[in-house]
Amino acid sequence: MVSKPHGGRIVKRVASGKTRERILSEQHEYPRICIEHGEAIDVENIAHGVYSPLTGFLTQDDYISVLDHMRLSDDTPWTIPVVLDVNGKDFGEGDAVLLYHNNHVVARMHIEEIYTFDKKEFAEKVFRTGDTNHPGVSRVYGMEKYLAGGEIVLLNELENPFEKYTLRPIETRVLFRERGWKTIVAFQTRNVPHLGHEYVQKAALTFVDGLFINPVIGKKKGGDFRDEVIIKAYESLFRHYYPKDAAVLATVRYEMRYAGPREAIHHAIMRKNFGATHFIVGRDHAGVGNYYGSYEAWEIFNEFPDLGIVPMFIREAFYCRKCGGMVNAKVCSHEERFRERISGTKLRSMILKGEAPPEHMMRREVFEAISSFEEPFVE
Repeated sequence: MVSKPHGGRIVKRVASGKTRERILSEQHEYPRICIEHGEAIDVENIAHGVYSPLTGFLTQDDYISVLDHMRLSDDTPWTIPVVLDVNGKDFGEGDAVLLYHNNHVVARMHIEEIYTFDKKEFAEKVFRTGDTNHPGVSRVYGMEKYLAGGEIVLLNELENPFEKYTLRPIETRVLFRERGWKTIVAFQTRNVPHLGHEYVQKAALTFVDGLFINPVIGKKKGGDFRDEVIIKAYESLFRHYYPKDAAVLATVRYEMRYAGPREAIHHAIMRKNFGATHFIVGRDHAGVGNYYGSYEAWEIFNEFPDLGIVPMFIREAFYCRKCGGMVNAKVCSHEERFRERISGTKLRSMILKGEAPPEHMMRREVFEAISSFEEPFVE
């Protein structure tokens, strides 16, 4: 059956109509905290249950427990600190404040605790490095002096250009049940699909009832594919190469931390809340640079026998000229000289030049979908 929500229930922290109207009519009476886009996305994910069982930003006991034990203080597995950094000047513990992003009110928060934290400890325990060249570490060192913990209630959604593909956990769970799926494998992606991705997805689908493709939409770095390009590429793949009732495409807004193994667990928890029973874990899942070992994102799952979602470790796919198709090292006995690896860098270079990649690397229809954009990459 569809997996149970993490912590036992799907959290919903969205203000009802009358409550929302009342708070907004009184907004001038509340202290204001301006938050970054990533924090606003965290608020949405808390409010809609993507981060169940969290009902707000972590208080100190939970924060310390996550750093030291990768669990909330009640022993629920949780690996990434979801926190709000503040300067602590205009409000105090016990206050209700409004969270603003780009001068628009997003949510109300009840400040339960304001506490100091050690940035070096945060960075080294979560990212396993203090190197500020790591994007996650750099962000931590740029945070304010204090953290504020407490429950939130969402008042306004962020602008969403991908409403068509936005499904919340309560909606995906209904959809999976309506389709009669008892086992669902989730696949996270930040790229357009090539044949290696398709191989991994279909290999996993062989063992379950349904496939849940869940692209991460949001902040990208230069050279990444634009969100709308990723969506259109997957639409093409679904139209031509996936059984109609075997796969679902829905986006999730989320700002990557690049925390490697810890973040692999976090991503699995998010998909568990959407209703997935299985989760495909990449070889260097959520990694960046050379900060994590090749298989550490797989090995960390051994520490969480109570996670409640089954990790699927499918080896990297490549084209073997001897085998005559996409395979991986577990099923191919041929020498490296017969193997053609799919390089994301090479694919980007070909696409930039307007060259169609070989069909053993990318479906022609996918390439055509990408090529329909004048600027498929983030500048």
